Order: sequence, then C-alpha cells, then structure tokens
Amino acid sequence: MRIFLTGATGFIGSAIVANLLDDRHQVLGLVRSDTSADALRQAGCDVLKGDLRDLESLRRGAEQADAVIHTAFDHDFSRMAENCEMDRVAIEAMGNALAGSNKRFIVTSGLPPLMGQVSTETDILPAGAHGMPRVSEQVAMALTDSGVSVSVIRMPQVHDQNRQGFASYLMDHARKHGVSAYVGDGQNRWPAVHRLDAAQLYSLVLDDGESGGRYHAVGEQGVAVRDVAEAIGRRLNVPVTSVSEEDSAGHFGWLDRIARMDVPASSVLTRQNLHWQPLQKASLIQDILESA
Repeated sequence: MRIFLTGATGFIGSAIVANLLDDRHQVLGLVRSDTSADALRQAGCDVLKGDLRDLESLRRGAEQADAVIHTAFDHDFSRMAENCEMDRVAIEAMGNALAGSNKRFIVTSGLPPLMGQVSTETDILPAGAHGMPRVSEQVAMALTDSGVSVSVIRMPQVHDQNRQGFASYLMDHARKHGVSAYVGDGQNRWPAVHRLDAAQLYSLVLDDGESGGRYHAVGEQGVAVRDVAEAIGRRLNVPVTSVSEEDSAGHFGWLDRIARMDVPASSVLTRQNLHWQPLQKASLIQDILESA
C-alpha cells in the first residue's frame, strides 16, 4: 500500500517509516524542511512538502494514498490551545479528503485521564482531557460517519535512550534546580512504551485494526513517579526529595500538573485483539538511567 504519513521524521514517525518499508509499503512523508526531505528520500520514501497548517498539502497527501497515518503534533506547551486547534483542522482536512473511500485513517491521541484508575480501550476520551483542548480522537471518530475507516492509537510516555516523554522535562528541571523531586509519596503513575514497540503497533493497526477501534500503545501500565525521580537523581547525581502538595506548584511551576498525574492504563484488549507484544527490553526507568 501507499501510506501518507505525517510526522514522518519525528520521534515515533521515523520508526514507523522503517517498519512500513520493511513491510514493502510505499511511504509518502509530509516534511517541512529540505533536510527532512533528503533524509526521507535516502530512506526510500516519497516526499510531500508541507505542514499541518498547509491544508492543501494534507488533502493532496491523503488523496494520493491508500491509507493515512497521522503522528505529527506540536508539543510546545506555551501555545497548546493553538496547536490543538491546528491538529483538529488538519485531521478534518485529511478526513474529508478520504470521505466515502473507506480507507484506513490512523490518528494518534492521548490516554483517558481517569485519575487514580487504570484506563482501558473502552473508556471514552472526553473533550479537554489532560487539561488541554486536544480533540484528536473525537474529531477522528466523527469521520466514521463519512465513510472513513478510522482507528485511534492512544499514546503514553514514549521513550528510548534519547527521549523519555515527560521524564525529559523533569530531568531538565532537576538539572536546573540541582534536585530531583516528586510530590507526596510519589506513588502516582505514568504509563509508558518504548518508541519501537509503539511503532510496531501502528503496523498492526494498519493491517488488522477495526474501524472505530481504540488501541492503547502501553508497554508499562504505570511507572511510579517516585521511581522516575530517583532514576533522574541517579542519572544526574543530584539529591532526590519529596515536595508537599502545598509546595508542588511553587517547585515545579508549569510542570506541576504533570508531576501530579496518576493515569495508569491497560493495553490488555489491544494485545488480545491485535496480538501486539512489546518486545523492547528497556523500560522507562532504564532509558532514563542510560539517557544520552
């Protein structure tokens, strides 16, 4: 198949590209820069210049493909509302280009924020989840009524030795302040997955995913944030401490909500339905300890 992929040179997208090519698919990657375009061409991909604001490029890419995988998202927290709106419009543009085709459209989203509870694939992601106005899943699922075969992959903290999701932000904070901290007893949990395992799930959903299906790319159900903080302390050789609920906002600033998150998630149904099995040996904690 010919696959149109947004975020083709990104953290997860680059791993997806490798898998798609191994499976003998043709890849049409959306890129902004000449450097990214050259890298994709050297890998054996076709290139479409554009970005998420260029709706015409998104429509052209979708129209030229047998399936679309959308992984691109701007994670700049200083303009999150703008980025979420850009994502919504981009999904609608690609979805409208696919209308009536019954082609596969795989959209990336977040996990249901059921604080203190283990979320599953059957839980519905409400608007405004994670404290930000991202509606990737809701907009995508609405396209099923227009003859598009939509599947959503919900992502936890994605890691390898170069990046560790929210833990990378906490590491930067610890490096700046000379201490690695967690809130209270630190038993709040983050789900996680290695980026190569996440990439493999996209291939499985492409081949066998259901229209309207929601899938959890969760390798570890819940990693205690205290364990994350202690790993950061060891990696940076800085002390590790607990901060109280009252002092958390003052210490973490904009990271306070992230440091408090308790959002474990299950991937039991995903594993059962698609026979997905995370194979990477490195855990989130191991990748923090061995981070570049």
